[in-house]
Amino acid sequence: MMFGLEPIWLAAYLGLGVFGGLLAGLLGIGGGMILVPFLAMLFTAQGHPYATLMQVCLATSMATIVFTSLSSARAHHAAGNVRWDLVKALAPGILIGCAVGSTILSQLPTKFIKAFFAFFLIYSATKMLLTVNAVTKKTMPDKPGLFGFGTVVGALSAMVGAGGGFMTVPFMTGRNVDARQAIGTSSALGFPIAVFATAGFIVNGWSVPNLPTPHLGYVFIPALVLIAITSMICAPIGARFTQKLPVKSLKRIFAVMLYMLAARMLWMTFAG
Repeated sequence: MMFGLEPIWLAAYLGLGVFGGLLAGLLGIGGGMILVPFLAMLFTAQGHPYATLMQVCLATSMATIVFTSLSSARAHHAAGNVRWDLVKALAPGILIGCAVGSTILSQLPTKFIKAFFAFFLIYSATKMLLTVNAVTKKTMPDKPGLFGFGTVVGALSAMVGAGGGFMTVPFMTGRNVDARQAIGTSSALGFPIAVFATAGFIVNGWSVPNLPTPHLGYVFIPALVLIAITSMICAPIGARFTQKLPVKSLKRIFAVMLYMLAARMLWMTFAG
C-alpha cells in the first residue's frame, strides 16, 4: 500500500486532485475552497487528531497549490493572460501576509477555524453570485497600495488555505482588468502565496506533537503528493476551458456547492 494507505484513500486523494486542479485552472481560485472541506472529511474519517485537524487541512491544501498554481500559471501565460507587472507588485506584501496568517492560524483551536472557514465559504459564494461586471472608474493603486493589498491577501489566504483568487479576481476585474487576465494573474499569484504560506506552516508545525505521519510541519505528505499529481495534470486543462466554457454560469454552480459545504461544516462543528 502506497504511504500505508488503503486503496479507497488513495483514490479519494487522487480524485480530489482532479477536481481541485480543474477548478484552479478554470476559475483561478487555487482549489483551496474545495480541498479544505473535503480534506477535513477525509482526515476525520481516517482518525487524524482533532486538535490539529484544521491546521493540517489548511497546510496540506496550501502545499498542493504550490504545484497546481505553477501548472495553471504556465497555461495562462502561454495564452497571454498573466499580468506579470501586478504579480511583481503584489508579491512582497503577500510574503509578509502569509507569514503573519500562518502564525496566527497555528495558535487557534480547531473549532474556531472550522467556523471561520465555513463563514468564509459563505462569503465567497455570495460574492460569486452577486458579482457585477459593469465597467468601473476605479484604477489600480500605486505600489504602496498594492503592497498593502498583497499583505491582506497573503494573510487571509494562509488562514483559509486558498490561493487568493477569492480576493484578487474581483479586485482586478473591478479595476477594468479583462476577466481572463484577472483569472490568469490570480493563478500566477497563487504560486508565491502557496510557497510563502506553506513555509510558514512547516515552521510553525515543526515541533508540534501528535501530527499524522509522515508529515512536514503541518503538511500531511501522502495527501500532498497524491493530490499534486492529478491537480498538476488537470489545472492546464481547466485553464484551456476558460476560453470555451461559460465561466459565469459555472461560478454560480460552484457558489451553490460552497453554500452546501459551509452548511455541512457548520453542522459538524456545532452539532456533530
